[in-house]
Parts: sequence; structure tokens; C-alpha cells
Amino acid sequence: MDLEKFIRTVPDFPKPGIGFKDITTLIHNGKAFKYAVDEMADFFDPNEIDLVAGAESRGFVFASALAYKWEKGNVLMRKPGKLPYKTVSESYQLEYGTDSLHVHIDAIQKGQRVLLIDDLLATGGTMKACCNLVEKMGGIVAGVAFVIELDFLNGKDLFKDYKFFSSVHYDNEDI
Repeated sequence: MDLEKFIRTVPDFPKPGIGFKDITTLIHNGKAFKYAVDEMADFFDPNEIDLVAGAESRGFVFASALAYKWEKGNVLMRKPGKLPYKTVSESYQLEYGTDSLHVHIDAIQKGQRVLLIDDLLATGGTMKACCNLVEKMGGIVAGVAFVIELDFLNGKDLFKDYKFFSSVHYDNEDI
């Protein structure tokens, strides 16, 4: 199945010149959504994974579905102020400043193997922060997965040490 057909590009969002890749149209189609999750499931060995973690917020959708499919625990990597209990955090650079991700202090135990998922890989800052957070907590990054990869931004270069999956590729800036 060609998942690109199910991804809507929204021009000039969130700012002029950006062609936002909207996965809501993909997850709205049950067969496309199932196909995207099954592709990730087929690429990774569930016996080598203890937890599936999603980056806020669209990563939650795919991570939750995969965790359910494999009967694994699901970890939410959240923006500041969204989790009710004590957290560990990791800051990272954005094009326009900094942000951070938080996870409950008891969400990942030492030695647990965590698959990290987000909907889209651009420059890689968010996912790199996720990897750092897992490792800071004593976990092991079992892999990183994305539905969409913007190849021209070379974000994949940050993840050479991890098992890597992406499904849909955009290879030029005029998208």
C-alpha cells in the first residue's frame, strides 16, 4: 500500500514555506492505519522489546497501537507540565528555541528495551531527546520508528547506532 496517498500536505503551516505532513488523514482510514502499524510491527522483533514509547503527540497514536498489538507497556513522552507525577526530562533544540520531553520517573526501568516512535522525522531533535531520556533512565533504545521521513533534512544521521525504520519518504524541500 502506498501510504503517501493517505498523507495530506497542508501548505504554509505552521508558518509560511512549510508543507506540513498531516497524518490525521492516514489514521482516519482504517486500512491505511493498520498497514502503517503492521509495517512497523513486521520490521521489529517484539521479543527484543519491553516497552513502546511515543513522542507527543502524534507518536502516541502509533506507539499505542503497536504496544497493544504486541501486549507491551506503553510510555508517553510528554511536553512539560502534562504528567501528574514526578518526571525525568530531556531538553532539545528546535528551529525557534528549546523544548523538553518528560517521562514519569518509574516508567522505564534499568535494562528495559524501548522502541521509540514518532509520526515524522525532520531534523531529529525530538527523537534524539527521546533516546537520551531512555538512556538517562538506564533503559536501552531497541529502535526508532517513523511513519514519515523528510530525507533531505538528514535527520536519520543522528540514529546510526539504533535500529531504524521509516515508511514514507520525501526527498525534496518542495513538498
